[in-house]
Amino acid sequence: MIRYMDHITPEEYMELRRKVGWMEFPLEEARNCVENAYMLVCVRNEDEKAVGVVRLLWDGGYVAFLSDVIVDPDYQGQGIGRTLVEAVIQRIKDDMKPGYKVKLNLNAAKGKEPFYEKLGFKIRPNEGAGAGMDQWLTI
Repeated sequence: MIRYMDHITPEEYMELRRKVGWMEFPLEEARNCVENAYMLVCVRNEDEKAVGVVRLLWDGGYVAFLSDVIVDPDYQGQGIGRTLVEAVIQRIKDDMKPGYKVKLNLNAAKGKEPFYEKLGFKIRPNEGAGAGMDQWLTI
């Protein structure tokens, strides 16, 4: 039985990142990620093990960022990722005030673009927008 909850430990978060081959960083930084997200949903299996997570970063303005849609490879293909993304979209809609417009942005992992297209996201670049860009900062 899969359960959706609003808490994940920094250690569980980093373990999920490891499982999908994403960059690791200090636990203190991971703690900030999970504690300061506008919304966080953790997916737990029948043994209470974290098998998925999503974070929403939003300040209530017109730009929001969908971050860390991670599903343990052993649990992919079961609709968990879709449920996580739909939960984020619904939360934004629920929290928007009348007349608000919010642009939900994301950086798709390579090859995952078709998954997001099915959920209404548009690939960049396109006729109205340039390529998304990013930069890792380290000291």
